[in-house]
Amino acid sequence: MKPTQSDPTVQPVPASVVETVDAADTTLSNPRWAVLALGANLGNRLETLQGAVDALGDTPGLRVKAVSPVYETAPWGVEPGTQPSYLNAVALVKTTLPPSSLLERAHAVEEAFHRVREERWGARTIDVDIVAYADVVSEDPVLTLPHPRAHQRAFVLAPWHDVDPEAQLPGHGPVADLLAALGHEGVTPRADLELRLPE
Repeated sequence: MKPTQSDPTVQPVPASVVETVDAADTTLSNPRWAVLALGANLGNRLETLQGAVDALGDTPGLRVKAVSPVYETAPWGVEPGTQPSYLNAVALVKTTLPPSSLLERAHAVEEAFHRVREERWGARTIDVDIVAYADVVSEDPVLTLPHPRAHQRAFVLAPWHDVDPEAQLPGHGPVADLLAALGHEGVTPRADLELRLPE
């Protein structure tokens, strides 16, 4: 019985190519955790939040793994009584998308629900913010990671802590400690409202 011959059409692959392919494959086969904050204060707020969660779940390369309880919160950065209150929640996702593509998808979801960007901290049908992406720390003005004000916002920290009590905000420490320092003033749990994971 003759020894098996290697296929003569197969050429040795240069080590540099192998390294490049392996690096790309690692990105694809090892999805990263990301934390997305959702907020809505116009229209049917709960329906819009659920629609945003479902739209994220329909994104290739992204899986919504957990959705927090819903909180009702006062608008941030505006005079009291000038805007309706927000419903806020946090979604934990696993994704193979790089941060820039995840940001594009977040903006696409906002546009699908007619988000208008006319004024800073203006009322909005939906807000989808990337709070954290793995342990990435970036000063990129297009997408600063983690979100530069997340550590100051109980309406982000409270729902995030609910779904991941051990969570860490890169550069700022445990979410539990940040939330304890801020307190829950103006952030009210809405046990009567619930978001479901995408089917």
